[in-house]
This record gives sequence, C-alpha cells and structure tokens, in this order.
Amino acid sequence: MSKSITQDMAYRQSLMKYAEKYGVGRASRKYNKSRSYIYFWKKRWDGTPESLVCQSRRPHSHPNQHTEAELKLIHDMRRRNPQLGMVELWHRLRLRGYTRRPESLFRVMRKLGMFPSKEKKPDYKPKPYEQMTYPGQRVQVDVKVVPRRCIAAPELRLYQYTAIDEFTRLRFLAAYSEQSTYSSTDFLKRLVKWYAHRGIRVECVQTDNGFEFTNRFSNSRRDLPTLFETTAAQLGIRHKLIRPYTPRHNGKVERSHREDQKRFYSCHSFFSLDDFANQLAVHNRRSNYLPMRPLNWLSPFEFTVQYV
Repeated sequence: MSKSITQDMAYRQSLMKYAEKYGVGRASRKYNKSRSYIYFWKKRWDGTPESLVCQSRRPHSHPNQHTEAELKLIHDMRRRNPQLGMVELWHRLRLRGYTRRPESLFRVMRKLGMFPSKEKKPDYKPKPYEQMTYPGQRVQVDVKVVPRRCIAAPELRLYQYTAIDEFTRLRFLAAYSEQSTYSSTDFLKRLVKWYAHRGIRVECVQTDNGFEFTNRFSNSRRDLPTLFETTAAQLGIRHKLIRPYTPRHNGKVERSHREDQKRFYSCHSFFSLDDFANQLAVHNRRSNYLPMRPLNWLSPFEFTVQYV
C-alpha cells in the first residue's frame, strides 16, 4: 500500500513541475488530466511530495451524531456503574431519556475508549521435538474411522487402530468393529506382542485425548483410569497424552493415515470385519516394506534390522 501511495505522489510531483514549467494547458494534454485536476493539486502543492498525499474525506461531524448532553449522560452512567453490561446500561440510559439504539451506544462507547482493553494472550511457543534415539522408545497410537463408501454393508462400522514406532517408522495395524477402551486395550496387548516378536520393547505409547484412551475430559469419571490406562500400567508402559486439540503432536501416525487413505481406502471395499482384517494385514506388510525418505530411503523393516 505504501508503494502505490509513493508512486501516486511521484506522479503528481512530476505533473506539478511540468505544469509550472510549460503551463496548465500543455500539462493537461501531456498527462491526459483535466485542468480542474491540475489546479486542485496545484493549490495544495508546496514543493514537497508530502503535500500531494490524498487526504481523508471522512466528515468531521454528522447531523445525527450524539449531542454533548447524550455524551455526558453516557459518561456519568458509565462512571457510576463500571460493571454494567451493555444491555442493562442501555436500559438505564433509556429510562433517563436516551433514545438511541444499542448499536449506536456501542459504537460511541468504543470510539470514546470506554471498553477495557483485552489482555493479549501470551504467544504459544511449542517445545522442540524430542528426537527418539532407539526403537520402542515411544510409539504413537491413533484410530482411523474407515470411510463409509468403502463398506458394502450399510449397518457395518469399521475402525483401523494404528501404532507407529517414532524411531523406525515400523507400523502395526489392526481391524476392529468398535472404537472403545476395550478395543484399545486389546490393540495395546497385540502391539506389544507384535513389536516384541521383532525385537522391540515398547516403553511408551502416545495417544490423543479420546475417550477410548483416557477419561481426561470426562465430567463424571475424570479421576477413574480407563481399562487402556490400567493395562498399560500393568505392562510397565508409560502412557503419554498429547496437548488437547493439537493433532500435529501425533503427526507421524496422522501422516500415515493420510497415506492409508490414498493407497488403500481409495481403491478397496470391505464386506465384513474378517474381510477388512485380511486386506488390512496385506496393506500393513506392504507399507512396512516401502522406502521412506526420513529413513534415508530404507524401508521400516530394513531400518529396524540395523538396531535389533
């Protein structure tokens, strides 16, 4: 915006100098501007570009603006009742002869600075990502709802539970017909055995704040641990919750779900839970053998072999 204003000022400065040297008529023909336009700016011009800036056309007064008596009434009422809300303040003013609408009262109070300034929230500074140094140090777990268009039976509901090791990107997928703490607990037991069979001991699982994992945001059972949390404690696994409404903290498993949508769910259909589980197992094996750039173009299985 400042660049366009500067260009306008330079253009008018050039026009004024030309008109001063060769006359208004010749300048009008050369710059294709009316004489009245040139005389208007010539009257303002004092030799500096700053005098050629467009000035505000906002009127200084209005025939329907608040009178001094009305402004004094608003000031006095606000001073005596600083905690009143807008509607109650307007109602009391109206009992004392104020005839304006609440919208007009709000605008004039905002213009006069009668509203307290809001305290600026401190900027959120995310913590730097803690890079994992060995397999099993932390495993991200999440649930993906299978798209309805992939399910042949209209009454069937399917869910994909996903676990991904942050260090090796090795994934374990499982199929379930419900999204509950019972399914989450069963998946936790299965993923511990699956990773242990490949030489990885799971030390920590990281999940979001869904009710299938925790009662953190439950009104009545906030202090009651879920079956998932109890099972994790019995298995000696630390359960870490991410910041609420911040799915990027579970970014690896969320990103893998996007790849599942592109490579698997966009071209497959499922007729039952068993059919979904069989197809998902094939997709799981195939995805663990795909090269990945974060692993220096090795597959998760190839990368895992180097550390176990």
